[in-house]
Amino acid sequence: MLNSIVVIINASAGLGYCGGWSAALAEKFRRHGVEPDILLAKSGAEMIERARRAVADKVTVVVAGGGDGTINCVASQLVGTDTHLGVLALGTLNHFAKDLDIPLDLDEAVAHAVTGKPLRVDVGEVNGRIFLNNSSLGIYPDLVRDREEQQKKLGRSKWHAFGRALFVVLRRFPFMRVRLTINGEEHLRRTPFVFIGNNEYLQGFTMGARERLDSGKLVMYVAQKPTRLALFRYAIHALFNRLSEARDFDVLTATELEIDTRHRHLRVATDGEVTEMKPPLKYRSRAGALSVIAPGRTITRGN
Repeated sequence: MLNSIVVIINASAGLGYCGGWSAALAEKFRRHGVEPDILLAKSGAEMIERARRAVADKVTVVVAGGGDGTINCVASQLVGTDTHLGVLALGTLNHFAKDLDIPLDLDEAVAHAVTGKPLRVDVGEVNGRIFLNNSSLGIYPDLVRDREEQQKKLGRSKWHAFGRALFVVLRRFPFMRVRLTINGEEHLRRTPFVFIGNNEYLQGFTMGARERLDSGKLVMYVAQKPTRLALFRYAIHALFNRLSEARDFDVLTATELEIDTRHRHLRVATDGEVTEMKPPLKYRSRAGALSVIAPGRTITRGN
């Protein structure tokens, strides 16, 4: 039984987390014989610093509470260490938790964070940045970045901003000329969308539907050249996480791959967070690099 545990909650999302909520959460952990050290973090930097300090202090379990971006933020500091990651799925989509059968109910998630068994799972990496679920470039990062800028600078609602961002993307009719190096072979593509999954997504690539997270493989899906109408469909499917409904994708599997382009910088999404990176984009699977507390599910390494 654990004597202490560090819990990092993303309190910057404006979901009403406060001292009273924190006290109630602490009581949930105490019911399982654990005294939690809870941080209501107001920024990603604060979450990273607390997770880093927990690793340095050799804390056994660090629990991350929030959406997939928050889980990624905390997990990035635990990769390659013996510290286990616990997950409280407090976001909207919670792909990582769903793929590991981690309960979405808060009481059950707390219980499993304390009593569950550690599993070793893969993470993906692109130019040194970790992703637990997927990474993408093209339409999706452009839509997210344009929408966020409108919300921040112009005060537009999420849906108003998305509509304007979609209009801009369709007007540009953007295609990237990319050179893909994978399994020792080069592929030249002109495409609006590239998606790299940490392990394989089922049924094309339905979000939140990976059968395993320990194959040690990345799976890349490259959209073939579509019409303007098809481009619109890609954008809608990407926003609503229904990319399994999109058709005409090349699918390539590898442990490492590289994407190069003539652009000096590319917007790259990792678990829904968008950053700018300088090509070439060097992807690799880090097999079994993260230890996650998950309920009784057995993952067997290898095929």
